[in-house]
Formats: sequence, structure tokens, C-alpha cells
Amino acid sequence: MLDDLAVVLFRPKFSENIGSAARAMANMGAKRLIVVSPLHYDENRARALATPKGIDILEQALFVDELAPALTDFQLVFGTTARTGGWRKGVITPEVAAPSVVETLTAGGSVAVVFGPEDQGLTNDETCICSQLLTIPTSDEASSLNLAQAVLVVLYECAKARRTRPFRPAGPPSSRLATHGERDTLFNTVRDTLLAIDFLHADNPEYWMLPFRRFVERVHLKRNEFNLLMGICRQVQWIAEKAGRNATTGGKKNQAD
Repeated sequence: MLDDLAVVLFRPKFSENIGSAARAMANMGAKRLIVVSPLHYDENRARALATPKGIDILEQALFVDELAPALTDFQLVFGTTARTGGWRKGVITPEVAAPSVVETLTAGGSVAVVFGPEDQGLTNDETCICSQLLTIPTSDEASSLNLAQAVLVVLYECAKARRTRPFRPAGPPSSRLATHGERDTLFNTVRDTLLAIDFLHADNPEYWMLPFRRFVERVHLKRNEFNLLMGICRQVQWIAEKAGRNATTGGKKNQAD
């Protein structure tokens, strides 16, 4: 049902929660589990909570050391957060996100949902790696969910949306969605280009790039559109270089250079 949706557990503290998450995945038909830098992982404790239904998912789970490389090949990456405001703008609920998840999966793409450590969640830097942010509305008096509970709620909304959407075959290769890694390359290239023409200033470009990043994630960028925007950036950088501007820090080059 959700074969190409990956649950990514980032630095989980308790092995039991990893097993419980695998059980929740089995309930909702998701099979891809990625565990990033778990703290003191104990397979026996995880297996006990996975139960027979989640054992296969646990045994086939991918264990990695770093978050960003694990997300590179996904077309859509959601990060989960209980906090909003500041850097965490445009946060949506799992119910709102589910149609985008289904659309991406139906088009032949892959989706990852990242869950942070149980006690602290994802940091600002880690949420910036993600395409969009999800939050599960809860009571103000008890806003913290168990890790496996959060996994189950998100997957339930995706599974529910999948059952109401008809299957559509994937389009031609040229129309596939850009991967997370390709979009990250685009963000960096656009940032450097805007610095070169003094649209951005070098003191804090990442913060001012956030609205652009959120915009690109909302429109579900295709690979051919990625190629177009990259080509535009290269041409602008070439013109900036001819005008004697620095393509990475912005501003005029020193005449002695």
C-alpha cells in the first residue's frame, strides 16, 4: 500500500520504540525503515515490540550514520515537529500532506518521513534538510506523542488517502519529479546566483532562502524544470562573472584580481 514511503527514525533513544514503529508500519502497509544513528540499539528489545508482523521490516531496516545522505534520492521529504514559528514556517498536518504523498507515490516517486529523537525532536538545521514540515495537532496540555504513535498517525493518513485515489501510471522519464538531492543542488545554486547579483547578502542567506525553498517544495518540481532553472542560474552566473562579480560571495571583485 505504501511500499515506496520510508519511515526515517533519526537518533532514536529507545530500541523498543524502533520495534514499535516497525509494528505500526506493518499495520499501514509501509515497508521501508531507515534508522539514523540510534542510541545503544538492542535488537532483542526492538524485536520484542515489533511483534511477528513487524519483524520482517525490522530485519530489512537500513541503519546509517548521517541523515542528509540517506534522503538524497527521495522525491519528497517530510520532517515532523511539535514546534512551530521562527524557522518552522508552513507547517501542515498529516491529513493535508497525505494527497501530496499519494500523488508522488502514484507517479512512481518515493517519499520519506523523518521523525526526530524522542526527547528533543529535529533541530532547525535538520528541519531545513526536509522538503516540508508536519505536525500532529494535540492537546496543549500533552503535546508530546510516543514515537510509534506519531509514526502510526502519519502513516494512517497516507494509507487513508491512498485508498481513495485511483492508480495512475508513471509518466515518461523526463517528467519524473526532481529528487531531494537535485532540489538541494538547485537551492545552493540559486543562493550562489542571488549572492552574485547582490539580491541576497552574505550575512545570513540561508534564512532568506527559506521562502524559496518552501515554494519549490510546494510545486513538486519536475526534472525537466530543474534542468531549466539550473540552466538559467548558470547563464546568470556567467554574465555576473563577465561583469566582474564574485559568484559565491556577491559584490564587485577587487580590480587587482
